[in-house]
Amino acid sequence: MDGTLDKSPLSRAERHPEKAHRPDNPIRRKPDWIRVRAPNSPEYAETKRLMRQYGLATVCEEAACPNIGECWKHKHATFMIMGEVCTRACAFCNVATGKPGALNPHEPANIAEAVGKLGLGHVVVTSVDRDDLDDGGAGHFAQVIAALRQQAPGTTVEVLTPDFLRKDGAIETVVAARPDVFNHNLETVPRLYPTIRPGARYFTSLRLLAKVKEIDPTSFTKSGLMVGLGEMREEILQVMDDLRAADVDFLTVGQYLQPTPKHAPIDRFWTPAEFDELATLARAKGFLMVSASPLTRSSYHAGEDFARLRANRANRST
Repeated sequence: MDGTLDKSPLSRAERHPEKAHRPDNPIRRKPDWIRVRAPNSPEYAETKRLMRQYGLATVCEEAACPNIGECWKHKHATFMIMGEVCTRACAFCNVATGKPGALNPHEPANIAEAVGKLGLGHVVVTSVDRDDLDDGGAGHFAQVIAALRQQAPGTTVEVLTPDFLRKDGAIETVVAARPDVFNHNLETVPRLYPTIRPGARYFTSLRLLAKVKEIDPTSFTKSGLMVGLGEMREEILQVMDDLRAADVDFLTVGQYLQPTPKHAPIDRFWTPAEFDELATLARAKGFLMVSASPLTRSSYHAGEDFARLRANRANRST
């Protein structure tokens, strides 16, 4: 084990210097169906202690996930590799932005040890964007997967990668490491990319997902959307069609929650009934698996969902 992670809280200006000049957007009161309990279980405390012991970052903390109390109570954590600082500045994201540090060569082994201690049957590994690296961090993803295969051979591995924009060969590197699920989130509809995801390109992300399947047709692919940013229902349906054209297996849809007044404002809160309708429509379009609810996030209940995903493919092929 090596590498110590300083988790002292950063001020808003330190975490998001690029947003400091923006006017404040009032944070709207959450409806009753989005309320969650504060994390205070012994299991939560133990999971947090383990993350500190191994010097690991989690997207659960860095992105201020509302499900952290529930997930960490069951010792389910989503590891965020390659540091805590992202080279992008998406308007929805609470991860700190700026100039990242060097990669920690001990991180793959540390994650594998932590997964063993947690006893995870399924692990999700995501990352910050690392546009500063020649391969966007694809090689580091591959090293983490290899370490997990060696130290926790019974654990299935899901990766949630950046878009590897202008990083030739990066997708092939990660696919060659054979994760069980390759996830990349489109996040929002193409019309909103310039304001919500300005460093990314919608069709680059869509092409990534299609290419994964072209390289390995047996792989499971997954993508996620947020709602509440000003998208229209018809636009979401078009994104669903685009994802099915790319042969994506699994779609997640959740409510956007504004992290700070400097982030993009919430346009509206979608109701549970509307999420149910989106799930019904997505299943009708042919997705093997759909998870749509106000609190759905990419890695929420990922292990249980992956088991259903495999079963659904097996049932469809018989």
